[in-house]
This record gives sequence, structure tokens and C-alpha cells, in this order.
Amino acid sequence: MSTGPTHAMSGLTAWATATALAGDSSLGTLSVKGWCVGAVLCAGAALLPDLDHPESTVSSTFGPVTAAGSKLINAISHGIYQVTRTKRDSKRDGGHRGFTHTLVFAILAAITTTAIVQTSQSWALPLLMFFFSGLAVRGIMHKWCPRNDALWITGTALLLTYACLKWTDQASADAAACGVAVGIGCIAHYLGDAITEQGCPILWPVPIAFKTWYPVAPPKIMRMRTGGTVEMAIVGPLLTVVAIWMSAVALYNAGALPFLEGIPLIPWA
Repeated sequence: MSTGPTHAMSGLTAWATATALAGDSSLGTLSVKGWCVGAVLCAGAALLPDLDHPESTVSSTFGPVTAAGSKLINAISHGIYQVTRTKRDSKRDGGHRGFTHTLVFAILAAITTTAIVQTSQSWALPLLMFFFSGLAVRGIMHKWCPRNDALWITGTALLLTYACLKWTDQASADAAACGVAVGIGCIAHYLGDAITEQGCPILWPVPIAFKTWYPVAPPKIMRMRTGGTVEMAIVGPLLTVVAIWMSAVALYNAGALPFLEGIPLIPWA
């Protein structure tokens, strides 16, 4: 897998780019609150697939709660892998980089998020933001704080959730946009894993080379080692720059950064 900071930043970059370049579509005309909510959800969702790995940093986000959830997800993923694998698929455990690393999971996560937000924004939206902001914080700060410091992560997630909802306008968040944000975050995670040495079974259950869990990946020469020089010195910084740039464009379009008027934020537009 890519490291936590890279995954979280890839989620923010993907959300910012999608909304900045969406034009007059519903995704490109979100309110400031809608955009910020989506940014939190997408950055957190970019860590969500790794909850299938009980030993991952993100599985300790909320202490015993996420640890137990991670073990359950791992067991379910293992079962799905064993039932659907072909003779050509490797005889691995299948718990990690299994079901949660597929487009099927991303679609289900997006639909579930949309349904939850539609149920009641008064409690469902803050709860989702709290959960996903916790994942994002844990991913970004995986080396800055003790692995088991769930209390610190919980407090930070609560603060971020409160600040985001308090600072932004009071327009209702778009339930569909929230779902799309989660889906985009998951896909950003898959792409990050796909360019590592192990690849990612994004297209399950579509059989490729007689494998239902075919690890989608570019040629080996184009793959990077997790936590290696390429990721830390090139990919991570590049994602950060693009995230800041595209976020500025999207927020300006939403009316939050009027001082950027007159600046050609997108030269080719």
C-alpha cells in the first residue's frame, strides 16, 4: 500500500480536481459547506479500504472500536476471496487487498453514504464527518503520534468536524455529492495501491487472465515501493501541490476566495 499521508492527500487531490473541473454540473456548483464536507469525506475515504488490515495504522484510529471492525472486515474479505478465487489466483489469505479494494466496494460505499445522509443530516452528516476525519488524521499523522493514541485522534476529529460545520454556510449538504466523495476517495486509494509493487484487484470479479482477483498494475518499471524515495520525494509533494492548487480553484468557484479574482488559476481554461 502507499503510506497514510499519500493516501489521504490523494483523496483530497482527487476531490479538489473533480470539483474544480466539473464545470456547471452539480459537482462543480457545490456550496462552500458542500465542498468542505466532501473534502473531509474524500480524504478519509482514501484510507477506508485499509480497514481490511487489522495491523494497518488506520485500524487503530478509534482504538478498540475500529480494531474490532477491522478484524470483522478482514474476515468477511477473506471469506469472499476464498469463495470467488479461481485456481489461477494466488493461495493467499485474501483479507487485505481483497473486497474493500474493488470498484464494487467503492460503489457500495458511495450508495451507503448517500442513503445515510438522506436519512438525517442533523445527526448522520456530523457522524460521517467525524468518522472520516478521524481516518484522515490517523493516516496523515501516522508517524507523528503514538499508534494507540485513539483519544487524541478522537478529539481532533471532533474539533475538525465542529470547525468545518461551524465555519461554512448553512446550506444543506448534497447527499449524492457526499456519496460521490466517498466513492472518489476509495478509487484514489486503489490507484495509489495499483502503482505499488503488489498491484490492486480493482476490477473484481471481472476475470482477467483467468483470475477474478487480478492485481491491476502498470509495468513493473513504473511501480513504486511503499514508503520509498519515489513516493516520499516525488509523488507525495506533487499530490500536495496539486491539492492546494485545485482546492483554490474549487473554493473560488464556490465563492469562498474572492481575492483570487483576476488570477488565471487554470491557464488553459
